Parts: sequence; structure tokens; C-alpha cells
Amino acid sequence: MGEAIRIEILREAAERFVAAEPGRLGRDGWWRKPLVVSAPIDQRFDQLPDIAYHEHFSPRELLLTARSVVVFFLPFKRELVRANRKGNRPCRDWGLAYVQTNDLIGRLAGALGDLLGEHGFQSGLTPATHNFNEVALMARWSHKHLGYLAGLGRFGAHRLLITPAGCAGRLGSLVTEAELGDHPVIETEEACLLKAGKECGECIEACPVQALEEGDFDRRRCWDRLKDNRRSLSDFSDLPETTHVCGKCAALMPCSFKNPVAELVKCTPSRDVGCP
Repeated sequence: MGEAIRIEILREAAERFVAAEPGRLGRDGWWRKPLVVSAPIDQRFDQLPDIAYHEHFSPRELLLTARSVVVFFLPFKRELVRANRKGNRPCRDWGLAYVQTNDLIGRLAGALGDLLGEHGFQSGLTPATHNFNEVALMARWSHKHLGYLAGLGRFGAHRLLITPAGCAGRLGSLVTEAELGDHPVIETEEACLLKAGKECGECIEACPVQALEEGDFDRRRCWDRLKDNRRSLSDFSDLPETTHVCGKCAALMPCSFKNPVAELVKCTPSRDVGCP
């Protein structure tokens, strides 16, 4: 087995990689500083067929000798999210950011895998998206559910993962032989205001096709809208056929850029005036 490697090394490498992306693109990037978590492959991941999809891969189906799961989140910049708030169709930049982030996710996962390889550890990778059953509309490798189990975030009413850097962004993951340990970043039992018993539901109201309810999600209605956006928007005509985006439920929500429940926990009447 290879020499020891710490999660901090992967986090620093991810930050450098993402920070260098605007220079490679020759334009401003879409991303804030990434989040990276790890978790040992233990019994928690046995839940995946129950909480995600019954045909979900187990981590060791990607790599038989894997010992850790690594999940990362690339949070979008405020300007991009703000631009996508207007209207009931996604803006051009949201589609472009989706395409370029897919590419970045694949290359970042590969770079982390290469770094682990330099320390003597093999890794197993999957595509950033479209690794799902298009009938069931469920992924056989769900970055969101892996992130949830590894302590990257909590699910919101919009079914997105809310991290300490919010929900507006994209996820990637890999498995590795390295024993990286348990390094979660989420600090609260819930990160969704509605799930925490507070007034919100803004994401439900923002859905242009009413696919969201507090206790339900119409996957087919959402998926049909994503495909219709690609077909009907002239601004998307030069983007790949797989540019299936909307993002309205993540656009300028209380959870877009932070975990709003953590703000409530920190805010107490004895210390702060005007606490909820």
C-alpha cells in the first residue's frame, strides 16, 4: 500500500485546480472555493439502494480495493446564480456553466485520482452526470447521496444537497484505496429551513412546472422541463444535447450560498438582537 495522504492535501489540490480554471478558459470562472469531504467505506453506504436507487452501485463495485469515498462540491458564483433568477427559463450562462462544470468535474476527479496515484493508491471514477436510468430517472451513482452520507450536506425540499457553501453548484466524487478518514463539513441535522420547521418553501414556489411539493417531487415533470429547455431555447442551440438545466429552485434561495439553518443555530437572543 502507498504512503499516507491527508484530506487536507486533496482539499488544497482541489482549490488550486479550480482557481486555475479561469486561466485555462480565458475568461472569468463560474466557481467559488470547492468543498471536499471524505468518509471510510463502512456500513453507512449499505443504505444507498434504499435511500437513492435500488440499482445504485456500491463503492467497491467501482474499485474492489477501495477504502474511502471522496465527494466534492463546486459552488457557483453569486453573479451566475443571480443571472439565472430572472424569468422561468434558464439563462445562457447557466447552460454554459453546466457544460463547463461537467468538464471540470471530470478533470478534477482525474487530477485527484492522479494525486492519489502518486502516493500509491488506485482510484475509481464515474461521469459527472447522465449515469442514470432514463426510465426511472434515478442515478446508479448519485453524487448527492454520497455527499449526504459523507457529511457534505443535507437534502432540501428541492432535493438538492445544501452544503455550508449552499446548494447552487455541482458535485463530483471518486473512491480510493487511501484511508482518508471521516471528514464531514456539515454541522447541523438539517440545512433546509422548511425541514427545520421554519417558514420558507421558496424553492417550491420558484419551480416553473410545479414539480416540487413539501413531501413530494415529480421527477418526470422536472425531467421533461429540462429537455424542453434544451429544445426550445435558441441560446442553447450550440450547446451539447445533454445540456439539461433549469436551476430555478436554486436561484437566490436562502440556501443558495450557505446553510441557513447554521445561521439560526449561531443566532441566540442572548447574543444577537433580532434573532428569528
